[in-house]
Amino acid sequence: MLELVQTPVTGKEDPSELTPQLAALSEFYRALNNRDLELMSHNWLQGEQAAMDNPLGGIRRGWEEIKTVYQRLFASPSEYWFEFYDYSLHEQDSLFYVVGRERGQFTAAGISLDMAIRTTRIFTFAQGQWRQVHHHGSIEDPELLQRYQQAVRGNHP
Repeated sequence: MLELVQTPVTGKEDPSELTPQLAALSEFYRALNNRDLELMSHNWLQGEQAAMDNPLGGIRRGWEEIKTVYQRLFASPSEYWFEFYDYSLHEQDSLFYVVGRERGQFTAAGISLDMAIRTTRIFTFAQGQWRQVHHHGSIEDPELLQRYQQAVRGNHP
């Protein structure tokens, strides 16, 4: 039976106490929650194979397009934090992926939202380390999705 992990990955974990796969996942959340574009760049596979599909950026292909989404987020005055939980980890050869949920808080322009996102992240072993090659995030609740998009874009009802 597949194990579902409830202990959240926050980016605050000690990488030396994690498997290399979980260390790569933790590195992503450390980069995200600390607005660290250099670490984010280190986490993602550089090149055209990388792809991201999320509620804000639509589909982005290649690191250069993906990077623009993080640059915009990191430069914004919004406050946020995210963690990954309720997940399963799947491995095969030089690939692993995690399927689970993100939760967190996002605050912009006086609007604070409790976030709930279904998330899949895929990593490949390249250049001697695990690098993220794909991310898909979906917000199930249509009202939350609308409020999140409005808060990020600054056009509130």
